[in-house]
Amino acid sequence: MIKQRTLKQSVSTLGVGLHRGEKVKLTMRPAPANTGIVFRRVDLNPVVDMPVSPQAVTDTTMCTCMTNENGVAVSTVEHLMSALAGLGIDNVIIELTANEVPIVDGSASPFILLIEEAGIEELSANKKFIRIDKPIRVEADDKWAEILPYPGYKFDFKVEFPHPAIAATRQHVNFEFSSQNFINEVSRARTFGFMKDFEYLRANNLALGANFDNAVVLDEFQVLNANGLRYDDEFVMHKILDAVGDLYMSGQALLGEVRAFKTGHALNNQLLREILTQTDCWSLVEFESTEQAPLEFLAVEPA
Repeated sequence: MIKQRTLKQSVSTLGVGLHRGEKVKLTMRPAPANTGIVFRRVDLNPVVDMPVSPQAVTDTTMCTCMTNENGVAVSTVEHLMSALAGLGIDNVIIELTANEVPIVDGSASPFILLIEEAGIEELSANKKFIRIDKPIRVEADDKWAEILPYPGYKFDFKVEFPHPAIAATRQHVNFEFSSQNFINEVSRARTFGFMKDFEYLRANNLALGANFDNAVVLDEFQVLNANGLRYDDEFVMHKILDAVGDLYMSGQALLGEVRAFKTGHALNNQLLREILTQTDCWSLVEFESTEQAPLEFLAVEPA
């Protein structure tokens, strides 16, 4: 059987939050089978645990933010969630000393490296997948996202920004998910923003920690980062990176083809909520062997 995964040992990093600009220490700890992914605010007394779920997402303004019934929040979870999805981590405790996950370099790559540093361990419990059996679609104005039956995990994404630097890149991508493909083609794609929006964001207490080291920054005509883009299609690939993380807020891997036009955090969350609501459109499945599993995760070393 395909088994659930956790970390072999704890691992930590220091950084700042993209939107609040606060210093934060993040520690990921191994967790037993069926724990799921749990964010833990260790800066509070008492400590507050917040399991991931699409219903816990309360704000999607420039990031994905979870809030519990007492108003305790954890924001900018999407890049870390994307890394966990990319390496198939099912169970982990994520300790934070502030209310925001550190932005690091604006991509999922630093979290991939942290997980690899900790090591991956298989547990005795079986891993379950949400297999899409019937199409599900959500729309908002001219934006839309849908998921269709597919014997794997695939993304067909298109973005549309009226900006010459983005228009000069590939904006429509078909991406077949596997751990190796995710690491090579998606994980290093950075969040991006426009200088013209900077004053507005700062006035609304957002992007307080943003700089050229953790975001792709554009003026009216070009990319301002000295080293340019990491990928020729970095903008649309970052949208896929965000979607991988947002759609993992159920804590379970999806099997299906995700198609989207101009999607973002709000529509990603709306699609996931719609998936879980329409219980006749999906099945919970397990796989007897690695060969049968449609998702290609990296090999896990023996514990």
